[in-house]
Amino acid sequence: MFKKSILILAASCMMYSCATQTENNPFLTEFQTPNGVPPFDQIKLEHYEPAFQKGMEEQNANIQAIIDNAEAPSFENVIVALDNSSPILDRVGGVFFNLTEAETTDGLTALSIKLAPTLSEHADNISLNQELFKKVDAVYSRKDELGLNREQQRLLEKTYKDFVRSGANLTADRQARLREINKQLSTLGITFSNNILNENNDFKLYVGKEEDLVGLPQWFRESAMAEARATGQEGKWLFTLHNASRLPFLQYSDNRPLREQMYKAYINRGNNNDKNDNKKIIADIVSLRLEKAKLLGFDCYSNFVLDNTMAKNSATVMDFLNNLWNYALPKAKAEAAELQKLMDKEGKGEKLEAWDWWYYTEKLRKEKYNLEEEEIKPYFKLENVREGAFAVASKLYGITLTKLEGVPVYHPDVEVFEVKAADGSQVGIFYVDYYPRAGKRGGAWMSNYREQQGSVRPLVCNVCSFTKPIGDTPSLLTIDEVETLFHEFGHALHGLLTRCQYKGTSGTNVARDFVELPSQINEHWATEPEVLKMYAKHYQTGEVIPDSLIEKILNQKTFNQGFMTTELLAAAILDMNLHNLTDTEGLDVVAYEKEAMDQLGLIPEIAPRYRTTYFNHIIGGYAAGYYSYLWANVLDNDAFEAFKEHGIFDKQTADLFRQNVLEKGDSEDPMTLYKNFRGTEPQLEPMLKNRGMK
Repeated sequence: MFKKSILILAASCMMYSCATQTENNPFLTEFQTPNGVPPFDQIKLEHYEPAFQKGMEEQNANIQAIIDNAEAPSFENVIVALDNSSPILDRVGGVFFNLTEAETTDGLTALSIKLAPTLSEHADNISLNQELFKKVDAVYSRKDELGLNREQQRLLEKTYKDFVRSGANLTADRQARLREINKQLSTLGITFSNNILNENNDFKLYVGKEEDLVGLPQWFRESAMAEARATGQEGKWLFTLHNASRLPFLQYSDNRPLREQMYKAYINRGNNNDKNDNKKIIADIVSLRLEKAKLLGFDCYSNFVLDNTMAKNSATVMDFLNNLWNYALPKAKAEAAELQKLMDKEGKGEKLEAWDWWYYTEKLRKEKYNLEEEEIKPYFKLENVREGAFAVASKLYGITLTKLEGVPVYHPDVEVFEVKAADGSQVGIFYVDYYPRAGKRGGAWMSNYREQQGSVRPLVCNVCSFTKPIGDTPSLLTIDEVETLFHEFGHALHGLLTRCQYKGTSGTNVARDFVELPSQINEHWATEPEVLKMYAKHYQTGEVIPDSLIEKILNQKTFNQGFMTTELLAAAILDMNLHNLTDTEGLDVVAYEKEAMDQLGLIPEIAPRYRTTYFNHIIGGYAAGYYSYLWANVLDNDAFEAFKEHGIFDKQTADLFRQNVLEKGDSEDPMTLYKNFRGTEPQLEPMLKNRGMK
């Protein structure tokens, strides 16, 4: 009774004290800005909570109106009305959840943890609302007689299935338990991700002696010195776990003990028995997910997730991954043997370890292909690479991207572009945020501030963590970073070019194992000779990348692919194994991971790309879904064959891809969309060939 009284008091105080913020809250109306962009210069921390509260109130009222509507349930007055029921939540959520990933603060983190159970309860109140479900069911039961077009049918099917998958058909006691599970999962996931962010930020490797920098390129030394200076450590060099620092260090540092220290700090994130430890958290998440799946009639969580994808079930995915494993592991073992031979030549009597892989791979690249990463980086100035990605999109789809000045942004690093079609009409607004910082989680992603819907055009963002400019030296990208930029821009194109009528079918709201097709196919253009000559220009001289370097880049395309495919596969299989469990009692995630990798025969020189205690993908939407990158890799390699057959800028092929994939969102079954583009189902051979496995 005391706790209940406190909650009531807190709620009434919140409503009273937030009156001022509510009156001037930019989220409560359409943004009063050109193009409806978020007014980041006006948004304050105190605006979020009242906006979420008002947004939930608004959606509850809209849902009650659907229920109270005396007219016969129809597609328009139930399904479309539900799709349009949350304008305020869409605005505040689009900004809030992007910033908690890209530019979080202690205040945003605390608020996200506070709001998570409330938002989870709100979502459950909708999906478990029996009166609302009756309306949805009434429309769904008449789906064949309503004369709906394909997109409308798809939205109706998705809406109905979402209710069922959210527990609408469960008994009251099972629904109550499901609500509790969802609340717990919402906060556990945030804590898990925040722990990884803390681990990334807490590790700082300061080097005070120049002899410990042997092997490191000058640009990297200057970057590390600037990082140290920014923390008050003048005269030292600072290296961190962010990709732009960790990977060059492992690649170039001659100091083997320091490489080991860096590597072990990275792979033991969330597994240090300290305040950021994630072992119990992920074990609890896996257990709760299993319980949820069983409540909903599935034997394991993976089958619950996959029932809503192209793959359909765990057995299909495991067959696919195990088949690829038989190609990847032998290639990785052969690569390890090559690296060991290189080490043996040095006569130190050392055995190849995981922290040696990047270092000796770089040496082997030079020996086999007469190519070093440092030789090609000067041609990959970030701004030039970005313009190259834009130019490819322009040639393929006729769009232009023009930088906008004076648009409100949440950080000075952010740049904004207006995207227009060939006829001058607006396609959308595109934000880019490319550099790492303490408030940004690692990795790279695409998201929306506003989704496309009918005539409403989208606001799309790309967030990455590339090497920062230092002094007179601009951001110079590695080949991997070049492909990452093209990859994320491919996602952005999917979000920008979509032409759907409804929010629920628009853009990237597609099956998880289809969403990576537009991003991964876009990577292919990055290293095509014709494209490289468009954008790869030396940052000092302006010289176009010479044919000799292009030839070296192409010759080493399959280099180290055994390692890259094996570490990716190991993570995908680990994800599936965790979510294939039918009993999680006494689960020790570290011991389980070791057992799973031992059974696979994973060699000790390679770890899964993501280990269990820092596997953020399976918290952020890729649970039982990390295989999607490889599944989509089959699609993207097969799809790019169509471009190679007709020309990489062939207009008819580009139009087919745009009209059947990029514009369609989830308005039709993904395999149907793919076959409409390609004419047939995808083949495995192009992927195996491009990864050097056949």
